[in-house]
Amino acid sequence: MKFTLSWLKDHLETTASLDEITAKLTAIGLEVESIADPGAALKGFIVGHVLEANQHPNADRLRLCAVSTGTETLQVVCGAPNARAGLKVVLARPGVTIPATGDVLKKGAIRGVESQGMMCSTRELKLGEDHDGIIELPADAPVGADVAGVLNIDPVIEINLTPNRVDALGVYGVARDLAAAGLGTLKPYDTAPVAGTFDSPRKVATWLPADKAALCPQFVGRAIRGVKNAESPAWLKDRLTAIGLRPVSALVDITQYLTIDLGRPLHAFDDAKLKGAVGPRLAKDGESLVALNGKTYALDANTVVIADESAALGIGGVMGGETTAVSETTTTVFLESALFDPLNIAATGRKLQINSDARYCFERGVDPESAISGAEAATRMILKLCGGEASHMVQVGTAPQWKRVIKFDPARVHTLGGIDLPPGGSKTTLARLGFTIDEHASGWNVTPPSWRGDIEGWQDLVEEVLRIHGYDAIPAVPLPRPSMPKVTLTPAQRQAGITRRTLAARGLAETTTWAFLPRAQADLFRGDLPLVLLANPISSDLDAMRPSLIPNLAAAAGRNANRGMTDVALFELGPRFEANKPGAQVQIACALRAGHTSARHWSGTRRPVDAFDAKADALAALDAAGASAAGLQTATGSEAGVPGWFHPGRAGVLKLGNQVLATFGELHPRVLAALDIKGPVVACEVFLERIPPAKKKQAGVARPLLKPSPFQPVERDFAFVVDTKVAAETVLRAVRNVDKALITDVGLFDVYVGAGIGAGEKSLALSVTLQPRDATLTDAEIEAVAAKVVAAVEKACGGRLRA
Repeated sequence: MKFTLSWLKDHLETTASLDEITAKLTAIGLEVESIADPGAALKGFIVGHVLEANQHPNADRLRLCAVSTGTETLQVVCGAPNARAGLKVVLARPGVTIPATGDVLKKGAIRGVESQGMMCSTRELKLGEDHDGIIELPADAPVGADVAGVLNIDPVIEINLTPNRVDALGVYGVARDLAAAGLGTLKPYDTAPVAGTFDSPRKVATWLPADKAALCPQFVGRAIRGVKNAESPAWLKDRLTAIGLRPVSALVDITQYLTIDLGRPLHAFDDAKLKGAVGPRLAKDGESLVALNGKTYALDANTVVIADESAALGIGGVMGGETTAVSETTTTVFLESALFDPLNIAATGRKLQINSDARYCFERGVDPESAISGAEAATRMILKLCGGEASHMVQVGTAPQWKRVIKFDPARVHTLGGIDLPPGGSKTTLARLGFTIDEHASGWNVTPPSWRGDIEGWQDLVEEVLRIHGYDAIPAVPLPRPSMPKVTLTPAQRQAGITRRTLAARGLAETTTWAFLPRAQADLFRGDLPLVLLANPISSDLDAMRPSLIPNLAAAAGRNANRGMTDVALFELGPRFEANKPGAQVQIACALRAGHTSARHWSGTRRPVDAFDAKADALAALDAAGASAAGLQTATGSEAGVPGWFHPGRAGVLKLGNQVLATFGELHPRVLAALDIKGPVVACEVFLERIPPAKKKQAGVARPLLKPSPFQPVERDFAFVVDTKVAAETVLRAVRNVDKALITDVGLFDVYVGAGIGAGEKSLALSVTLQPRDATLTDAEIEAVAAKVVAAVEKACGGRLRA
């Protein structure tokens, strides 16, 4: 929506500046998209008076002019055919910038004669396309005055409207909003009806079926005879040109002008080209029409056309037809003002791909009371600019019912908007916008004006008050914040968080994979669990829920290997699905490693990952989740619960009593082949929900401070010969239990079978760390602990010290 500042001030009595007006427009919801000020480019251009215009001595088509600026006389060489003495012109002096070219004007010689300035055409000033002659200013234009003021060139404002604000598609509607916002006084619009002097010779009718009457509920017409369709006055042409419309003739320009001025499209027919009555009907299949844009459009039975008794004359609410357009020979005009169904107009415009100002207004819903008032406004302008006399108005149909009453409590402005306005302030605002208010004890009954079809409920009334008050004036008020209890995590959430951090600290990268996988892979990893199949999978090859997290992590490792990343360490926390019923989702922490434990290095060879890397990951996750490694037992073999997808000799389980808390190991070669992955690949799965909950801390008891011992630790090595069937874990546990306060660490650093060791036996070398708390250990105390260690191992598994 574009309009000039002077156009706005035709309807708004205001002393506000351009900046104040544009700021207020944006503040009340009519967002200013752009401001174009052509007058700013004419700074330095003044009114000149041609005193003399003589023939150039060296050129037949050039004139040598003496031009007065009011303070001096300049010699100007000009080639315009209309350059003559006595003319008031637009004069550019050296130093000004020519808008059309961007060049700075300088003195120069033209055919041997110095020219001290330039007399300009409309093209050179970017005010039009005429370049055949220079601009001829009014004879009373003051010499030396600023040209922008003489030409009435003022800024063009463009606003960006939301689709519901059809009332602001007219300059008068914009002025109404500004006046309501306190930026001036709205000037009254002349709504007095024009008295007809004769009966209209042209009748109106509707040929719409009864069930389609709502497509054009009202059609108004008026004949005006004796008109002279000449060129429009300068002010009208200037306004249309400023907003990008092309002036055509007075009759056409009047309808264009009122579309922008009031947001009310109209159409003028050359009455001599009409046959019989005129009115709306549905187009006939196969019917076509040449529109005013010169294009031919094929119509169908869903298109409303304006027709006479012989043919379609125009596309209703979209564009008129070329065959009945007014011309310079028109002496009698038939004026049309109608209402159309917005949805039908929008559909027709899209179907025919016609964008017009009329369509833009009608598809948003024009004022239902504007058909007659719009015709009256057009009649007044036609009589004023084109002369003639008007007939009585004729119409078919009536305006649709639009009145509605909204119950409104003015206190809701504060409830919904958060601002305190006196009831009188809300009432004044709504009244200025055209609302009718009936006050009573329980509130207000508010009737919106006909041009505000977008107002449907009390919330809209609050919005109108806030909008005019100014959205930018609404204070930022924080919402009330009642005291909230501190957010606490559930034990399972805390357990998952610390487990994630622990595995990440071990160099594993967290990933999130699908909860489903191919049925064949699910079969490999389900063990004794049933297959949980999907009835409607997102992909045909992802048709089963995962019974383990390992296959999807292994597939991710394989994709990395295919791209050159063979050394991978991944982990994921998520559910595995043990059955198709509630409660059958078990939370798992899974870690997987593939390739080698470190990158290649010049100092030595790399070690491939093995089952003990997976065991270490499992122990770390269990310890973080609340299961101390000291109380766990390691077991191997299928009878202990080792899954079949692990290598039978390189896998195990970690148990607490009879409960398996974790499985670990190297993936079976058969599984790797099925997944098309190269080994080695090791993995572990920790069953977080099987870990016993930690004991609740006694309220008010603080955790004891960590006090590192100031005394030197003592490390002793032992080598025990035990039966090959004895697990190293049995020996380690026996040593730890000798003195849990003094023995802080026990580790296995060597396993030997061979010369010096009997058949069916093996040697286990342990490192035992003693950390005193109260005093440095004496040799006797150390030997006493060593003796207890030997005795404990002998008792636990029959082991003896290696000689």
